[in-house]
Amino acid sequence: MRNDPFPDDPAVLVQLTDITAQKRAEQDLAFRESRWNSALINSESGVWDQNMQTGLFYGSDTWRAIRGMAPDDAIETNHERWLDLIHPDDRDRVTHCIERQNAGDPDYAVFEYREKHKDGHWVWIECRGATVERDGDGNPVRIVGIDNDISTRKAAEFALERMSRRLKLALEASHIGVFEVDFETRQTTWDDRMYAIFNVSRDQDIVIDGVWEKLVHPDDLPRLQKNVEFNVARLSAFSDEYRIILPDGKLRYIRAKTVPFIDDEGHARMVGANWDVTDDIVLQRELERAKNLAEARNLELEDAKNSIEYNAMHDYLTELPNRRYLDETLRRMAAECARDGQGIGILHIDLDRFKQVNDTFGHRAGDMLLQNVALLLRKNVRGSDFVARIGGDEFVFVSRYTGAARKFSLLADRLIKELRKPMHHDGHEFRCGASIGIACESGRDIDPKQLLLNADIALYNAKKRGRNRYDFFSSDTQDILINTKRVSDEILLGLERSEFIPYYQLQFDAQTLDISGAETLARWKHPTEGILTPDRFLAIAEDLDAVSAIDEMLLEKAVRDFENWQQNGLPIPRVSVNVSSRRLHDPSLTKSLKTLGIKPGTVSFELLESIFLDESDETVLANLARLRKLGIAIEVDDFGTGHASIVSLLRVSPDTLKIDRELIQRLPQSNEQRKLVNSILEIGRSLNIKVIAEGVETQEHIRILRDLGCDCLQGFALCRPIPAEMVEAFVSGQSWRTENASGSMLAKFSEMLAQGKKKAGDHR
Repeated sequence: MRNDPFPDDPAVLVQLTDITAQKRAEQDLAFRESRWNSALINSESGVWDQNMQTGLFYGSDTWRAIRGMAPDDAIETNHERWLDLIHPDDRDRVTHCIERQNAGDPDYAVFEYREKHKDGHWVWIECRGATVERDGDGNPVRIVGIDNDISTRKAAEFALERMSRRLKLALEASHIGVFEVDFETRQTTWDDRMYAIFNVSRDQDIVIDGVWEKLVHPDDLPRLQKNVEFNVARLSAFSDEYRIILPDGKLRYIRAKTVPFIDDEGHARMVGANWDVTDDIVLQRELERAKNLAEARNLELEDAKNSIEYNAMHDYLTELPNRRYLDETLRRMAAECARDGQGIGILHIDLDRFKQVNDTFGHRAGDMLLQNVALLLRKNVRGSDFVARIGGDEFVFVSRYTGAARKFSLLADRLIKELRKPMHHDGHEFRCGASIGIACESGRDIDPKQLLLNADIALYNAKKRGRNRYDFFSSDTQDILINTKRVSDEILLGLERSEFIPYYQLQFDAQTLDISGAETLARWKHPTEGILTPDRFLAIAEDLDAVSAIDEMLLEKAVRDFENWQQNGLPIPRVSVNVSSRRLHDPSLTKSLKTLGIKPGTVSFELLESIFLDESDETVLANLARLRKLGIAIEVDDFGTGHASIVSLLRVSPDTLKIDRELIQRLPQSNEQRKLVNSILEIGRSLNIKVIAEGVETQEHIRILRDLGCDCLQGFALCRPIPAEMVEAFVSGQSWRTENASGSMLAKFSEMLAQGKKKAGDHR
């Protein structure tokens, strides 16, 4: 056999020809498949092929990648489980689309939905599918399609949609109308807002040289047309402002912003925005007129400004600088002292009896007085001195301090002397006077606020020492005030905690030594200092106006103690309680007393002779009358040390007089004292007033007072002040009746008192 590539046998030749055609077909098929695969890969489409009879499902690598699946990941072929991967909002629609697609409905050849990616986020998929094979009944056997990831496109669509909504909202909120002009077709497109701005019906055809040109003010139209022509030719954005005349004749101002461009058909076009700025123009013109008016009145406003600034820094009545001006001046002077090391001296001046002048002669007299004081202070200003009025009747004088305090004391003396001179107003003569506090400091770290406070502290001390005088600030004064502040706070807290308690000193019939009553004495059960007597707190309480509250608290406790004594059968017929001047002037006093349920004849109020008798006004006398109606007796305490007259004694008409202890102490040594005490006893007998002697400390006192005919006795010789819990034991012991009571009885009492203090926590 020859080795011939082209044999002569026709059968063999045909066989060879058939193989060649087959090879060529296979090569062509492979080429087409390769080209198809390349096209699919490059198109980023995922191919899928589903056999409905076998249940097999093929998904290309791209199809898998769209869903985040690896090439070897299993594909979910169960329809229900696959639906779980579809977004809940899309499931019903996807099911419907698949049904219509399988039925060959061309409207459902493409649909979109969201499917869960392997990492959990949602992927937007565009699905294109078609049935390529059906069975004899027309049911789909094989469905083939492609999926595309359109998440990026969808995000852009949503972003565009959001932007469109915002733009629409912005246009609606800003009342901006949008237009577009095609210069080739001469057609103009307006949105709704443009029709509203120009008050034109929507059925109007908007064209070049039409409605818009007729509405534009004739004086503005040539300029606008020239501006449009110029900028469209150069495709440059431009702005303009013009007027329109609406069909109803109203004039409106329009502002426009326009951008020319060439569209994809080569037409020259422009798009722009118009908005009505009439209100802005009107406002601008109003502002312009206001500006012109303001400039015309500039000098007047400047004067008003200066006047306002002056008034803000000065007192209207005296035209002296005020507190604000003073603070600024002190800050400036302190800054200067920080540079040069010099000092500042302050006189804080407070007028004495200014309120009485106002109340007696009227506010016009008070104003005149303040103006005279201001004039006096101005006359004493030298160089850089500064004077201000900082309150109703308070002034401050500031001067440089070089280390010599004498100039301030001389100035204070001079001012006090001048202010004590009589003044005249409307035919009346009156005097005032002043108290002055002085504080001086030098150095580079002066605190002006503290320096002013120091002068105020010195003023307080000057007033406390008698008024019409001056006082320099000292650290001792400050310490006293700090202590006063501390005690004041503790008193107020003590009232809240009910720390003020009654002690009792029993009173005795001078002839029989039977108990005739008990005086209530104030004590403060201090949480850290023990039992304090009134000399430790009463003066500060008076400054606080807290004495009335203390009296009220003691009265309530005394009434309760007295009720307990009565229930226990103690022979104490009544209890007396001190009452302050302020409380006696309280119109609601009797109303508050009624709530205590005081039994008539068991309580008496003690009034200080030195305060009340010659100053008892109608309110006091009315309250005294009401007290008597309640069965409360009136006693005058410390009689003989004040300045009460017989007339005032008759006006008050007390039930009892208490002779002050100072008149009793020297009875054994002084006949004059005996005569004086006897005179008081005679007054009491003549006016039917019972008399109690205080300060009875010896048996000799008892004997003399008994011989003089005194009614009752009270003092250490018979009973020291004791707390309520010791009264029953003391009364039961009857120790005051023992002979030589001033000796053995007092020793016994002292022991009992010590035990009582221990129980009460007294550390005195």
